[in-house]
Amino acid sequence: MNLHFMGAAQEVTGSCYLMETKGLRFLVDCGMVQGGREAPARNRQPFGFDAKKIDFVLLTHAHIDHSGLLPKLTRAGFKGPIYTTSATADLLGVMLPDSAHIQEADAERAKRRSRRGKTTAASAPIYTMQDTRECLRQVQAVGYDDKHDPHPAVRCRFRDAGHILGSAIIEVWITENGKTTKIVFSGDLGQPGRPILRDPTIIEEADCLLIESTYGNRDHKDQTSTVEELIEIVENTRHAGGGNIIVPAFAVGRTQEVLYHLHRLTCEGRLHDLMVFVDSPMATEATRITRQHLELFDEQATKLAGWHKVGTNLPYLKFTASVEESKTLNQIRSGAIIISASGMCTAGRIRHHLRENLPRRESVILITGFQAKGTLGRRLVDGARQVRMFGKDVPVRAAVHTLNGFSAHADRTALLAWADGFKTSPKQTFVVHGEADTAQEFAEKLRTDKGWKVSVPELGSKVDLLRGQQ
Repeated sequence: MNLHFMGAAQEVTGSCYLMETKGLRFLVDCGMVQGGREAPARNRQPFGFDAKKIDFVLLTHAHIDHSGLLPKLTRAGFKGPIYTTSATADLLGVMLPDSAHIQEADAERAKRRSRRGKTTAASAPIYTMQDTRECLRQVQAVGYDDKHDPHPAVRCRFRDAGHILGSAIIEVWITENGKTTKIVFSGDLGQPGRPILRDPTIIEEADCLLIESTYGNRDHKDQTSTVEELIEIVENTRHAGGGNIIVPAFAVGRTQEVLYHLHRLTCEGRLHDLMVFVDSPMATEATRITRQHLELFDEQATKLAGWHKVGTNLPYLKFTASVEESKTLNQIRSGAIIISASGMCTAGRIRHHLRENLPRRESVILITGFQAKGTLGRRLVDGARQVRMFGKDVPVRAAVHTLNGFSAHADRTALLAWADGFKTSPKQTFVVHGEADTAQEFAEKLRTDKGWKVSVPELGSKVDLLRGQQ
């Protein structure tokens, strides 16, 4: 019974794990690599397995670093079902076509720039809109907490991970030679006590555990301090001569949470006269889908269910749709809070807003989520004084603030608390989905604090779960 680490091993991107046992192969996640100059080439590489021989896929959640290569899998010959939660299935219907559209548009621009006006292998889309449509037909929604048998030898159960809408921890039971082995894939775990979504489900037992470690070496600011900092940033920007506040936010999860806080603080009278723009068609759709899944909200968010509605206690909230509307926002010189994707500033409309506002000392860039190595967002967080955008050097004069308290990922304390939920230690634990140093540090914490048998797998490595050999 072999487990192959095809992605998100000593890195926070490209989540993909291959399970292989007698007469059976399936994937957990099939994500796109994001960040760094090598990312496009890595995403174009052939899979390290035969897609035609994959029986099914289990998907933890909709973020592109977990789902973004599913259409490529279909294009390569995968014909089986993709099992995921109902909310994730809805979000995939927005996110995967958006990914395909970006690739097709990038390919067309590269074709126009090329001397011969031809598409090269390096610029061709990894997959097309048609591939995405075929892939989405393979998606099958399953309910939280229901046991499901995707194969006679496999039983699985999706549990609420509290990360984004529809995110799941996946419990998998595999029977081979009369013996059943339980494997738990944590997926991305949310921070407990956060608004909107429920806390991650506690899992009590596993033979093998894969646990994420995005923030495995540090803790977030508490919510109270984070909210106070948000108020201070908004008020200071307004009273200091008034530039704009630009918020690079993931279309799914972070955008909705930022809106929630702005709404709540306005209702409480702690913020006034806000002018908020959500400039991301995908974020607009994700917010609409979020409204359709109120049953997944925690009690606090349910009570304040009007946070997502235009004109409800927010004096001015506008979801921009067209490119023309987006361009018009760049004519606003002060007072606007512009929330736009992508969250790591790697693509999309956010780059245009950054180009206009980074050189302005009166503006603020508000970072609310993890920024992977190699991304524009990471360079801004690391204090770059100048960045390259659209072929030109852009000076960074705007203030860059990071609010990690809004992160959708559990911090070190929360990860350890979730691990405390196991009644007995897993026989094997693999720390994944974390940069190398972070993953190693968190693994050592699990060893010393809990006495667990822990390893940090390398990308492309495999382990025999029955023999414990790599």
